[in-house]
Amino acid sequence: MTVMYWLLAAAAFLVLEMLTMGLTSIWFAGGALVGAVVARMGLSLGIQVAAFVVVSIVLLMLTRPLAGKYLNSRTVKTNADSLVGEACVVTQTIDNLKAQGQVLIRGQVWTARSTKEDLVIPEDSRVKVIEISGVKLMVEPVSE
Repeated sequence: MTVMYWLLAAAAFLVLEMLTMGLTSIWFAGGALVGAVVARMGLSLGIQVAAFVVVSIVLLMLTRPLAGKYLNSRTVKTNADSLVGEACVVTQTIDNLKAQGQVLIRGQVWTARSTKEDLVIPEDSRVKVIEISGVKLMVEPVSE
């Protein structure tokens, strides 16, 4: 009868995983299946629980980083995040000390600052977006 409880627990963890789709409980479903196997072998409840805990933790630690990396590789950058790495043209000289500078990217004018504090980037220069800081693009000159 203990085998049935472990299988029900595994099914519950799988249903929970399907509802959340967040890689939160799939590891425990694997542990529950191992608990069912250990129960079928006739070992004590303490060993079953220990096997469940150990397998769940091992699965969590070994496979979660790989699964997260695989699933996150399909995410598409949207909106402002998609600007990082793109080249654009300076429309107003970028001077961090004077707190001025603008670039034109995808038909939109953005406030821009240099990633190097003392570097002045003249108008009509080509720059590359390195990161976004608030509503400002942090840029570096493109070497041609």
